[in-house]
Amino acid sequence: MQDIIGTWALLKTEAVDADGKQTSVPPFGGTNFIGRVVFTKDGRMSAAITDAREQIPEGEIREYSCYAGAYTLKNETLITLVDACSDPERMGTQQMRKVSFEKDLMVLQPPLRSYGNKPAELRTLWWKKISDI
Repeated sequence: MQDIIGTWALLKTEAVDADGKQTSVPPFGGTNFIGRVVFTKDGRMSAAITDAREQIPEGEIREYSCYAGAYTLKNETLITLVDACSDPERMGTQQMRKVSFEKDLMVLQPPLRSYGNKPAELRTLWWKKISDI
């Protein structure tokens, strides 16, 4: 397992439905997003991602997500105990992410879940380290 401590920028996202079929629009507006995640050596993390499109098509909402908390790594699972977040339903929960690496990219994958008014998706997010802290 590579060292995750540092600041990471979101490079790419994908989403598939429960049957493994790619959804029509990847999360966070496809290719126009802003995302950062920071992991400290003291075991704290903070993540924020937003859809950065200038215009959001009618009927869609601008996705925005942020959360922070203490994290642990157990095998290939990142577990964060959320103590600050944009979604009150996440407060106090454990957010689980499968973590893997593809060369110099960190790949995080939350479990299959529904986001807002969308059907359940399995999202995959690729991150590139931009700073060691």
